[in-house]
Amino acid sequence: MTTTFLLIRHGQTEWNRVERFRGHADVPLNETGLKQAEVTGRYIAANWKVDAVCSSPLSRAVKTAEIIGKHVSLPVEIHSGLTDIDYGEWQGVTTEEAIRRWPAMVEAWYDAPQRVRIPGGETLEALRKRAMETIKNLALRDSGQTIIMVGHTVINRIILLGVLGLGNERLWHIEQDACAINVFRANAGDYILGSLNNTCHLSKLASA
Repeated sequence: MTTTFLLIRHGQTEWNRVERFRGHADVPLNETGLKQAEVTGRYIAANWKVDAVCSSPLSRAVKTAEIIGKHVSLPVEIHSGLTDIDYGEWQGVTTEEAIRRWPAMVEAWYDAPQRVRIPGGETLEALRKRAMETIKNLALRDSGQTIIMVGHTVINRIILLGVLGLGNERLWHIEQDACAINVFRANAGDYILGSLNNTCHLSKLASA
């Protein structure tokens, strides 16, 4: 049976706003992020019948999932496999600071990310392995159901590359905005992408 996934990026944080490497840092949603999560929850409740809400264990994702879960009357399940990439020594550093300290490596991160091993951090290959294993397990467990998963920009991009059968070198060719909704279906180990980086539900919020 087909399992439907609503893959969502968490709402905005201050570290998103100023472009600071986040990774495993437990950065909370800011006021804008909280509003985005509320709007996303209402939109999902009006358009899907959801059976489960899953989240990365990091608080910005958990809070987003909890707000969405409130609108669909479901608790949040924590899944460590949805945690974002471990940025190691880059964690907490701004892009500008990283360029000064690791110029060649940062350049490679944006030009050929599949080749980069961040100091003390995680490779995209390792991230993809745990991310797709999580998808596989949830698809088997909740076959025929609709599942919300709240993750982060890098892991969401990696999951979507897995769904599309594309290599990790295409990481920056997929956009993931705050509280964007991606929809894909899983059946017998194969995937169909329904929508990508949908933020239409946030349009009124952006113009407020």
